[in-house]
Amino acid sequence: MDGFDIAGWGIAVPQQRVTTTELAARFDVDEDWIISRCGIQERRKIEPGQTTASLAIDAGRAALERAGLTGKDIAHLIVASATPEQLSPATSAFVQHGLGVAGSAHDVNAECSGFIYGLIFGAAMMKMDPRPILLIGSDTHSTQINPVDRDLSILVGDGAGAIVLTPTEQDWMLAWNLGADGSRQDSLRVQAGGSRMPTSATTFADGLHYSEIKGNEIYLNAVRFTVRSVRATLEQAGLTVDDVDHFVPHQANIRIINSILDHTGLKPCKLVTNLWKYGNTASASMPIAMFDALEEGRFKKGDLVLLAGFGAGMTWGSALLKWGGVSA
Repeated sequence: MDGFDIAGWGIAVPQQRVTTTELAARFDVDEDWIISRCGIQERRKIEPGQTTASLAIDAGRAALERAGLTGKDIAHLIVASATPEQLSPATSAFVQHGLGVAGSAHDVNAECSGFIYGLIFGAAMMKMDPRPILLIGSDTHSTQINPVDRDLSILVGDGAGAIVLTPTEQDWMLAWNLGADGSRQDSLRVQAGGSRMPTSATTFADGLHYSEIKGNEIYLNAVRFTVRSVRATLEQAGLTVDDVDHFVPHQANIRIINSILDHTGLKPCKLVTNLWKYGNTASASMPIAMFDALEEGRFKKGDLVLLAGFGAGMTWGSALLKWGGVSA
């Protein structure tokens, strides 16, 4: 029993919607320009009382219910997030308590690659300890955006997505690839609040607790590294893009996604995206996209599902799954 089955899935997204029409008016730009630039018509934003952990708990609970399990059945909890509940303790501690998880709990911060990192770590852990694992991606990047920052404001949305991995004799993961290049760590960053630049009156006055992005660098490197990762994973599996049935990318923006399709040769008809209605939900984007595909019954037994993403750092990763018997 060294393989895994995806036995449950769930999401949690705030009710509050921020439409592209609203943002176009706020930043005095054309609405069509925003949509053509990022492909997003609306995104979700947390309301008072909602946090990274509360969304993770709600998504995790939904996934557990779908799998017919409770927190007491979970041996390991992995929470992927780059917008933690607080600096200490880890966000997974709050989620573990909220769901009554019986086993271990830890965070993964690979920014928007966090979910794919967590999935590969979970698959490896399953080989050593074949018991149920709960994997959650949850981010609330709206809390880190400067209200006058147009470039990030039009992109980010808040949300959480979760899946339950259970042991099975058949290994769903055919191949995978992970990578990082820390020399590019200033392309998307929050400078202040850590040991390198501790919180002070000056850091607040200078706005150094907000996210900063170099859009062109992110675009070029996201495409470059994701394409390389996809090719490496398919080569490892001895397959080509024509063999892939479904492609689930990190839901960053439509320009990046389309460039990845162009450079890999993946056909648009295989794309799984709901970017237009949730925005870029970072670590939650892939499980949220998978949720919609599963609810629509798109994944069939034997289908090859390719996941790929990238994040600040830079980080990147991809995984090829041969879908088992689970269906919506």
